[in-house]
Amino acid sequence: MLSNQSQEQPPYHIPVMVNEVMDLLITHPNGIYLDGTVGLGGHAAHILNALSDSARLLGLDRDEKALEICNKRLSNSGAFSCHHTSYDTFPNILKQEGLTTVNGFLLDLGLSSFQLDSPILGFSFKQSGNLDMRFNPTEGKTAAQLIRYTSESDLADIFYTYGEERLSRRIAKSVKNMAVMESIADLKEAVRRSTPPKHRHKSLARIFQALRIAVNDELGRLQNFLEVFIDYLAPNGRIVILSYHSLEDRMVKHAFKNLAKKNMLSIVTKKPLPPTQKEQTINSRSRSAKLRAAERI
Repeated sequence: MLSNQSQEQPPYHIPVMVNEVMDLLITHPNGIYLDGTVGLGGHAAHILNALSDSARLLGLDRDEKALEICNKRLSNSGAFSCHHTSYDTFPNILKQEGLTTVNGFLLDLGLSSFQLDSPILGFSFKQSGNLDMRFNPTEGKTAAQLIRYTSESDLADIFYTYGEERLSRRIAKSVKNMAVMESIADLKEAVRRSTPPKHRHKSLARIFQALRIAVNDELGRLQNFLEVFIDYLAPNGRIVILSYHSLEDRMVKHAFKNLAKKNMLSIVTKKPLPPTQKEQTINSRSRSAKLRAAERI
């Protein structure tokens, strides 16, 4: 996800690979669609434009502030409803809405600039503030609490597995040796003390990514979703997933392949689609995006 923010207007969401998403996702203009990571509503606005008045779009997100902005932006559409919850709980939302299937699922597993630039959430080492990193600040442990209650070896595993950081053990030791670990500045100092200057910027990005994934159980939630979505996807319905991390992409790839072997799913994208060179130039945060799509048989 990508958004630009100005002082005069609320943050505006520029969705990644919007043309590809629209071409692959919409098969029934009168159907029911679910955007599991609706955020500020970038993709959702385009989806609504492609749907008829009798169609429906459900938007889910864990970020309440982003959802608030999205709801204001799209509230004029009677086809749209938003829900403050994680996408892996979508069966509960469908039940509440009296629905059993949808014609399309969309997940964009990236972060928006709105989220990255927030000093409250603490996702970026370029900001200042507390080490929170929760999409939903009302549930779960903060990053500071996770660090406090996690052993040095387990913390090193988090840095290595979720961040692919080679200096994971050295950094974990430095983090646990800090007298105080409550702020973004504290974590940056721990990384500074344990990494060479040349590649420190990349190490910081990996460590912050790893902690965010762990705090929000992002891979666990994705796995939960991948295990059940097929039961709610109507015949000829599509699923489109944008991932930005090799572990996420691998999980999506394997889930699609396993369902294809069972003749339940037809893979539409034989290889993941990257953003065009033009889009990568305009939106630098889209560069790592990989899009996979499949259709229910």
